[in-house]
Amino acid sequence: MTAETATTASTVIEYIRYRIPEERSAELLAAYTRAAPHLAASPHCVDYELARCEEDFAHFILRITWTSTEDHLQGFRTSDLFPAFLAEIRPYVGDIEEMRHYKTTSVHGRGSAVPTLYEWAGGAEAFSRLTEAFYAKVLDDDLLAPVFAGLAPEHAAHVALWLAEVFGGPEAYSATQGGHSHMVAKHFGRGITEPQRRRWVNLIQDAADEAGLPTDAEFRSAFLAYVEWGTRLAVYFSGPDAKPPAEQPVPKWGWGMAPPYQG
Repeated sequence: MTAETATTASTVIEYIRYRIPEERSAELLAAYTRAAPHLAASPHCVDYELARCEEDFAHFILRITWTSTEDHLQGFRTSDLFPAFLAEIRPYVGDIEEMRHYKTTSVHGRGSAVPTLYEWAGGAEAFSRLTEAFYAKVLDDDLLAPVFAGLAPEHAAHVALWLAEVFGGPEAYSATQGGHSHMVAKHFGRGITEPQRRRWVNLIQDAADEAGLPTDAEFRSAFLAYVEWGTRLAVYFSGPDAKPPAEQPVPKWGWGMAPPYQG
């Protein structure tokens, strides 16, 4: 497990609720603007956000994501950063109505206001075009052709289902093939090299261009992030020391977020 995915798996959210008279609200915002750099500098702080209630301007909520409750209380609060942070916000401590740590539950999801990467790419047809273009290139490539020798006729279609599900589309791969462990198992013993991995990355980007996938920076950066993540896991699981991972679902990739899977 990488440091990033370990952090994702163990984070805790602190909520601090303030009730501030309107005449002092500008002062609070200024104080947190000055305090924020000390918070951001902490290796235990993942992110933070100060929000103001639209229905009642006197209510503010500060949300801070910490690597853990212990890291917050025994790490940040005992660090050299905390005194300077506290000095800025101390005048508002008496206005705090709640200050607690929360862990997220299994109830979460994404609304439809932001399209999934699958929808933005163009749906199932786009991923079918992508894999068809990609495997045509792979089979003509001197470096990768040996890796895919004896490729099953349905392989490209299965990978299209996989990518579609990864990027937020229908869970057709899970229903017909299995989860993450099933895909990982296909790489056991193949001994994929770093040059081969890089060629894979380059060719799928070329195939994305050929297939007409969106070229905006946001989509392509998210697309490439998954390709880098997935191909690096493929190299690991194709090596001699790889051990099968625990049963895991197909990863769900969004606009700039990696799942907390062990490698």
